[in-house]
Amino acid sequence: MKTYLFSLFTPNVAPPEDLDLGPVMAEIERVNDEIRAAGGWVFAGGLGDLDAATTVTVASNGSPLLTDGPYAEVREHLGGLSIVRSDDYDRVLRWAERIASATGFPVEVRPFVDEHHPGQPPTTE
Repeated sequence: MKTYLFSLFTPNVAPPEDLDLGPVMAEIERVNDEIRAAGGWVFAGGLGDLDAATTVTVASNGSPLLTDGPYAEVREHLGGLSIVRSDDYDRVLRWAERIASATGFPVEVRPFVDEHHPGQPPTTE
């Protein structure tokens, strides 16, 4: 089975106070249940606010440099992720489409590199 990362991108603004996340979370859980039933579940989780981020880099002298906040200033940020497995790429895309539809946010789907040949792009079989 191939392994895929779903990256859910969200805007850098707080959601409206009157937003009811119940239906959104219920639909995401239905998708997660379908992924589990298909044997493709690996991991999923939402990420904390941007204020909780710390970026770690290494200075030219080799010392670690810690900076509050995300690495780049952008209009959207990674808000959550899922890792799934499947031999059926169309199924993987349907799961991502359902998550995007439920949240209204873009979901990027990317394969992991082939675990049998580290550093090489995944095969297209």
